[in-house]
Amino acid sequence: MDQAVLILIKPDGLKKSLTGNILTRLSETKLEIVAAKMVRVTKELAEEHYKHLKDKPFFNDIIQYLQGQLHDRKKVMALIYWGQDAIKKCRDLAGATNPEEAESTSIRGSYGRITTSGVYENVIHVSSNDSEAEREIKLWFAPDETIVDLYATKSIVQQEVKSKVWA
Repeated sequence: MDQAVLILIKPDGLKKSLTGNILTRLSETKLEIVAAKMVRVTKELAEEHYKHLKDKPFFNDIIQYLQGQLHDRKKVMALIYWGQDAIKKCRDLAGATNPEEAESTSIRGSYGRITTSGVYENVIHVSSNDSEAEREIKLWFAPDETIVDLYATKSIVQQEVKSKVWA
């Protein structure tokens, strides 16, 4: 079954210049990248992304982490991989969320760590299942930013939309 999965290379992965290493590892999946961009993560975006962790004591730390406040890299690389069993393939390569429990050959096992304050710096996010992938992809990407039609869309006419254009 073809499916989509959201991948985030987190600020610690960017700070450690691991983007190429991570993308090389993900290429082992033989999946297609159907969207990619650098994103400045707002507090609102981070909170919505991690809303399922709202009641956890580390919630504020993980929000600061995703925003790049802990690594002086106020951005993430967001990608959508698409193809046969995309979620399982990417999650297997990423390894366990806790870097200390991840296989040493996985991305998190190779590059992740746990800070002294207990924050998992695991360099990568991978959607956990189909419904989370859809929620996350719709949060991080607009339909026009993907090269395949992943989900149902509708066309709307917007009046007086302010946007930046190149001068």
